Amino acid sequence: MRLPTPKDLRERRTSLELTQSELAERAGVSQPLIARIEGGDVDPRLSTLRRIVEALDEAEGDVVRAKTLMHEDVISVAPDDAVSDAVQKMQDAGYSQLPVITNGVPVGSISDSDVVHAGEDVGDHPVRDVMSESFPTVSEDATLEEISSLLDHYKAVMVTHDGETVGIITQADVAARLS
Repeated sequence: MRLPTPKDLRERRTSLELTQSELAERAGVSQPLIARIEGGDVDPRLSTLRRIVEALDEAEGDVVRAKTLMHEDVISVAPDDAVSDAVQKMQDAGYSQLPVITNGVPVGSISDSDVVHAGEDVGDHPVRDVMSESFPTVSEDATLEEISSLLDHYKAVMVTHDGETVGIITQADVAARLS
């Protein structure tokens, strides 16, 4: 069994956006003890270390991550697809926008408004002629806070793993989670 180092504990606590006081309260120890442990000044008893790690584990369960919010079934189009096909996919799925993906990598997006602004007779044109910028991408470990911040400016967020699209999150997904 590998025990966490003081640096490991500090990094994990800060990644969970917990203060030393919040961690201390969750673990049932004092804040000065957390500070001394993280500073390497004190070697805690195993039982104390276990309580701290359990508190961190519990806090991590409270953090909502992209992998729990995302839809794995991503309906998308390719840049070479006809605009009329993209419009049909949006209508069939009940969406107003779709990601444009090439070989698993997001390269753009297309929306109803993109098509309307492109003018008449664009149905046979390739999607690349009318598409907009790609939705931003995040990893599966991105937090709800990070995702919400992006959704303030974009219609969707793509979730990627090793550069490949594995999911999509929209404002409706976040709203459903919070309700």
